[in-house]
Amino acid sequence: MRQEAVTERPSGGGPLSGVLVADFSRVLAGPYATMLLADMGADVVKVEGPKGDDTRGWMPPTRGETSTYYLGVNRGKRSIALDLRDEADAAVARELARRADVMIENFKPGGLDKYGLGYDDVRAANPGVVYASISGFGSGAGRHVPGYDLMVQAISGLMSLTGEPDGPPYRAGISVFDVMAGNHAVIGILAALRHRDRTGRGQHVEVNLLSSALTGLVNQSSAYVAGGVVPFRMGNAHPSVFPYEPLPTADNDIIIAAANDGQFRGLCEVLGIPDVPSDPRFARNADRTANREELRPILEERLATRGAVEWFDLLVAAGVPCGPINTIDGGFAMAERFGLEPIVEVGEGERAVPTTRHPIRFSETPAAYRLPPPELDEHGEELRKWLTQAEDERG
Repeated sequence: MRQEAVTERPSGGGPLSGVLVADFSRVLAGPYATMLLADMGADVVKVEGPKGDDTRGWMPPTRGETSTYYLGVNRGKRSIALDLRDEADAAVARELARRADVMIENFKPGGLDKYGLGYDDVRAANPGVVYASISGFGSGAGRHVPGYDLMVQAISGLMSLTGEPDGPPYRAGISVFDVMAGNHAVIGILAALRHRDRTGRGQHVEVNLLSSALTGLVNQSSAYVAGGVVPFRMGNAHPSVFPYEPLPTADNDIIIAAANDGQFRGLCEVLGIPDVPSDPRFARNADRTANREELRPILEERLATRGAVEWFDLLVAAGVPCGPINTIDGGFAMAERFGLEPIVEVGEGERAVPTTRHPIRFSETPAAYRLPPPELDEHGEELRKWLTQAEDERG
């Protein structure tokens, strides 16, 4: 890990304390990954072009005049604006890469080569660097194709699985593969840092959205790869489990996920139909899945006698997985109810920003929220001074 001091460098513990991350990524997958690294103690320097990260302009919604999209994935970082077409700025960027433990970028493959910031150039100056690249379709034959999450939802097959059987395909409500690729980038970076700890050698970590999508389709991918089956849209139904979908109650729908025989027996006990699991048509999961159209009305008749919230409390008490279908505010309210404290405030006074808590809890090195999402070039002066000072002044 680099021992060179940085003026007003973020302080605090965390499992990645002392790791310097040069973040040349923008929009979502890369910034999400580097935010997670910052939460875990890394010093993340966000390099932006003169106009800033694209998501600064993705609004509404806003908090004040700032995009909430940008705020949601950029806490814990310091910003420096560099025009890589300007040789002086490119030299500052190369010096940052030389000092970094980790460099992460999501330009088109090869896009940073002309600035001396491609992997080979950075490795030559910094052999221990962990250099992470996120692309849409890899650095081979798909290198020329721009990568956006919506494209990958379409190309991967996810949209063919989303929606009603007789309706059009739909995108997921979030950029699910950007988030997944960001998580995969973090996993790859941490593994490469562990390898460097043992050997002293860095390496190139490559993540692409399509590969993240195909592994993330899990059972649906396996249906095709291992079984030769091309899955299709089933609305909210599950291809291999029943009941595992929304079912109507006296007021609102409730999700019921009775994924094994014991859970199904518990469901039937609570619903007051304890004999149903002994029916050969419904005894095992495979039977229930094959005969779902016969079982569904039996369950719906009983569910119609109470409301969704009442059923939720009764079923959860019996160990049956279920849940109301909330809007986002309801999801946060339920997390509060469960003691998960889902919202953390970063910054002070007018700069205070509520953000979503880091998803991992550490018993010894908890996540820390040291800096609010930065203004464009907010830390440019101090970072330029540090990156351009003479070797014998670095400390």
